Amino acid sequence: MYSSKKDYTGQDLFIGIDTHARQWKITIRTRNTILRTLSINPKPKDLLTFLHNQYPGAHYSSVYEAGFCGFWIHRQLLDYGIHNIVVNAADVPVMHKEKDRKDDKIDSSKLARELSKDNLIAIYVPAEQQQQLRSLCRVRFKIMQNMTRVRNRIKSHLYFNGIDMPSRSETNHWSARFIAWLESIEFSHQPGKDCLELYIEELKEHRARLLKITRLLRHYAQQAHLSPIFELLYSVPGVGFVTAVTFITEIMDIARFQTFDQLASFVGLVPSTSSSDEKKTEKGITKRRNCYLRHLIVESAWVAIRKDPVLLAKYDNLCRYMKKQEAIIRIAKKLLSRIRCVWLNRQPYVIGVD
Repeated sequence: MYSSKKDYTGQDLFIGIDTHARQWKITIRTRNTILRTLSINPKPKDLLTFLHNQYPGAHYSSVYEAGFCGFWIHRQLLDYGIHNIVVNAADVPVMHKEKDRKDDKIDSSKLARELSKDNLIAIYVPAEQQQQLRSLCRVRFKIMQNMTRVRNRIKSHLYFNGIDMPSRSETNHWSARFIAWLESIEFSHQPGKDCLELYIEELKEHRARLLKITRLLRHYAQQAHLSPIFELLYSVPGVGFVTAVTFITEIMDIARFQTFDQLASFVGLVPSTSSSDEKKTEKGITKRRNCYLRHLIVESAWVAIRKDPVLLAKYDNLCRYMKKQEAIIRIAKKLLSRIRCVWLNRQPYVIGVD
């Protein structure tokens, strides 16, 4: 008897998923033909049910762009037997008309097309515990940003009301003595005093949260048996707990970078270049970076040149023909290379060795 039921046994289907909170736009295709584009509920289980009902027996491969939805979708799709990858949106090849007429349908179709051509490179997906530890570390970074904003508001409020700040050495670290001085300031009218007190109260709240998060990070780092890696990174001049925990939570597995250039590109210590024929133009350091790591490695480089004579000699030599800010970027890249060697070889840093 003739059966109208479709059979896709052995066929490869590629699914591009444009994720949103309310619904997903998905495109299903073979290597040569788009089969269907539709909207579904934003649940991996619903996608699996639809595929089994409409395209039974096929081998399913899917892709979505990293973003607000994290990696829980990826993990569930893998559990359901769908080969999924997560990609950086900036790495997806795009045609001009797809930029000019962008919508969810085009985005999902583009992902499915490039997946079928094997043009997409999957990003690293950390384990759940690693991901949550990284999120906690990033909260610390956000609190530091909030503290900086509050400090700037306090300084602006004082300047606006004609109150002189102490010397820069007093305001660099905002010590308890400096906070006490702020609290002792008198204004001609009470609203000005109230405004300052509210700013100081907010600053103290951020400081308390910062202390709590730092303690939590130390606790969870010990639970995750990361102490050996911390000890290795501590041997690097300029690397303390904050830098070490940020590197560990952002990188997770140093071996995933097969070359140093890949690590430097991830951190953002590579030049942005434009070349055509024999003409090559360098536009300075790339704008694409890990925003949590690049500034830390540069700060560490400033400390390292004061502790390692070899790095200091290299820095002094670079300063002969470039600006100090450019020279320290070169030192930061060299320091990053040494961090990679320390981490990979499980050997502590040796000061004074070129």
